[in-house]
Parts: sequence; C-alpha cells; structure tokens
Amino acid sequence: MVTTIAVLAFAPVACGAPPGSPGSTTASTVTSTSASASAPAKLIKVPDVSGMNHQDAQNAMQRAGLYNLREVDGTGKGRALVLDRNWRQTAQDPPPGTEVAPDTVITLTAVKYDDR
Repeated sequence: MVTTIAVLAFAPVACGAPPGSPGSTTASTVTSTSASASAPAKLIKVPDVSGMNHQDAQNAMQRAGLYNLREVDGTGKGRALVLDRNWRQTAQDPPPGTEVAPDTVITLTAVKYDDR
C-alpha cells in the first residue's frame, strides 16, 4: 500500500503537470562557459631547429608547446625516421619564428647523417 501511494504522489510530475500545480517542479538550465573556450589560443613561436639532431629538434618543439609533429625523409625515399638520433634536420615547415596555434602540424624534414 505504501508503494502505491508513493507512485501516485509522483504521478503528476511524471505526466508533465502544468507549472505551478501541486506536485510539479520547475527545471532550469544553467550554461557556463570557461574563459579559455572563448579566448583565442595563445600563439607559439616556432623554434629554429635547422641542422639539429632530429631527436633534439623534436625535444625543442615539445619544449615550446608544439606536439603535432610530422617527420619526413628529406631524400624523398620515404624512409621512416626510426632512430631519431641518426638523423639531422634539413628543413622545417612552418619556418622558424612563425607564430602558430598549439595544434598546428609542424613538419620536420631530416636526412641520415651518412646520406650523401
């Protein structure tokens, strides 16, 4: 009997009773936005990694706050840069000094030290 009474007591709310009637509730929606969502992303100056060891170049980019790194074999052979310390930087895009968003793709082009 208690269960039946409890169900009946909440029935008007569940059925969508008009606002202000007994047993109804008023819902409100609160929307909040964080300051970072509305503010533009802070730009980061791309470091110059020309001629650096590829591993050191990656470290420099990450220290600057750039993590979206793409690596390319500068000989055009399409080799994977597996052992980063065996490669040296020959190019980068965007160029050093360019101010970019933190999620910008940075392309690091490198050749092996023994490439001629």
